[in-house]
Amino acid sequence: MRDPNAILEPGMLVRHPACPDWGLGQVQSNIGGRVTVNFEHAGKVVIESSRVTLTPVPDP
Repeated sequence: MRDPNAILEPGMLVRHPACPDWGLGQVQSNIGGRVTVNFEHAGKVVIESSRVTLTPVPDP
C-alpha cells in the first residue's frame, strides 16, 4: 500500500483532518512513516502515516 504522506517534505504546510482545532502545521521531518509536524495550537506532534493522512495546504 502506498503511503499518501510520502510526498510531504520539511517546510510544507498541512492540516490534520480529524483535529481542525490544531490549526495549520508545518512539516519538520518525514522519516520511516512518521511525520513530525509543528501545529499552531498543538505544538510538535509525531503522526503515524499508517493511521492518519495529513491534508497538504497550498502556500498562501
